[in-house]
Amino acid sequence: MHFIRRLLPCWFFLLLSCRPSLSAHDFFTSIGQMTDLLFTEKDLVTSLKDYIQAEEDKLERVKKWADKLESLTATATQDPEGFLGHPVNAFKLMKRLNTEWGDLESLVLSDTTDGFISNLTIQRRYFPTDDDQTGAAKALLRLQDTYNLDANTISTGNLPGVKHKTLMTAEDCYELGKIAYTDVDYYHTELWMAQALRQLDDGEESTVDKVTVLDYLSYAIYQQGELERALRYTKMLLALDPEHQRAKGNVKYFEFQLEKQKKDTATEKEPEKKETPVKKTTKEKKQKKDRNTFTLMPERKKYEMLCRGEGIKMTPRKESRLFCRYYDSNRNPFYLLGPVKQQDEWDSPYIVRFLNIISDKEIEKVKELAKPRLRRATISNPTTGVLETAAYRISKSAWLTAYEDPMIERINQRIEDLTGLEMDTAEELQVANYGVGGQYEPHFDFGRKDEPDAFKELGTGNRIATWLFYMSDVAAGGATVFPDVGASIRPQKGSAVFWYNLFPSGEGDYSTRHAACPVLVGNKWVSNKWIHERGQEWRRPCGLNETD
Repeated sequence: MHFIRRLLPCWFFLLLSCRPSLSAHDFFTSIGQMTDLLFTEKDLVTSLKDYIQAEEDKLERVKKWADKLESLTATATQDPEGFLGHPVNAFKLMKRLNTEWGDLESLVLSDTTDGFISNLTIQRRYFPTDDDQTGAAKALLRLQDTYNLDANTISTGNLPGVKHKTLMTAEDCYELGKIAYTDVDYYHTELWMAQALRQLDDGEESTVDKVTVLDYLSYAIYQQGELERALRYTKMLLALDPEHQRAKGNVKYFEFQLEKQKKDTATEKEPEKKETPVKKTTKEKKQKKDRNTFTLMPERKKYEMLCRGEGIKMTPRKESRLFCRYYDSNRNPFYLLGPVKQQDEWDSPYIVRFLNIISDKEIEKVKELAKPRLRRATISNPTTGVLETAAYRISKSAWLTAYEDPMIERINQRIEDLTGLEMDTAEELQVANYGVGGQYEPHFDFGRKDEPDAFKELGTGNRIATWLFYMSDVAAGGATVFPDVGASIRPQKGSAVFWYNLFPSGEGDYSTRHAACPVLVGNKWVSNKWIHERGQEWRRPCGLNETD
């Protein structure tokens, strides 16, 4: 899909401490911007503790007053007339009741919440929304499916490469299951309600009760057609709450349906099963069969397998054709004395990686320039051409031009020197930061024949090539995969990969269809340059054949 550069509108909000502004929408689509929310929460905790201290100071003053009066009244009531016979005591009694008790009333009624409530009210307008919470929840479900994780693994925080292990409560699991239920996703509803029930059975204290969890769980199982299990869980619910009306009705319904199924099954004849002899195959035949099976798989399954590191079609023969080298870009004067490290990642399409090609200082500068402008990445609707967000692209992006900072200009020049392609007609440097479970499902970078107006407004032709900087390492997940050819490329901070999207003839290379796998653990930053056809006429001459 194709994307148009747009400016991010600035939204600002006030904090007790001065910090950068935060966008008010789609926090879950960018880990980089979500980090600001941690500082927001830290400010709120400081404000909350100030409020607690003010309340404690007020209570301490009230307590001292009460202790003093308790001692005084105990003495005075033993001999009231004798006590008031002293004129000072009489005066002080009048004074206390007329003035000091009024002051105490004002103290008790004084509101110490103003500062905290004011700060909370200001900041709440920029809190994540229900959509953010739902988006983050769906991201967990997406990670669960893509990486074949069971609910307990996620709940206990046992993910690969984690630095800060976090446990999910039964209430967390319940909320996740409820979001799946609202989305009519009964498969994930079952998984997470079952996990919530397991943790409650293990004795975890929670605001969620077993009856509510079992109600959702039994219904989700019923919706998936498993009547016997649904009945079993419904009976468990009734054992806890015998007066649960819906459960009582469901038990009768499930029992009726099961009885009906038994009668229907009894009338059917069992078909004869023919045993198919198992043919023994050699290891070579099995490998060939596995490769063919992978080729015939639906794209979604291939994509998820590659994300898990399965199904990569790197054979010894293919590997023997891949090399690493010191590269001077056809004796480019700048690289003659200091050639760069280059290694082949794939042979067809030809994908090459440049190592240590962008420094940490440059990466931090690019992130610094991009972060205030990050906005939800969009796709171009192939039917209407309208830019819109999509569930299959979870990230935020910003565009940086060469005139904004000399460093961006140097980076653009470096790409031109190493590729030999003209940058004047290329799109600006796009910086992207992925969110919770951030991904970009399989897509093409170039415009296909059924999209003749894909880059018409740019007037620079089709996207001839893609240059992709990896600006962070990723603890787990986040690979760039090419499902059609079975290639998988891991992010490596400071490196960049490059490939051509078009053959020299100008025809699209459909094997370059690629995807960004969901980020399982970590924070993924990338920046890319889409290079266009115009200006490359003498740098990459046309081929005569379609696939030349």
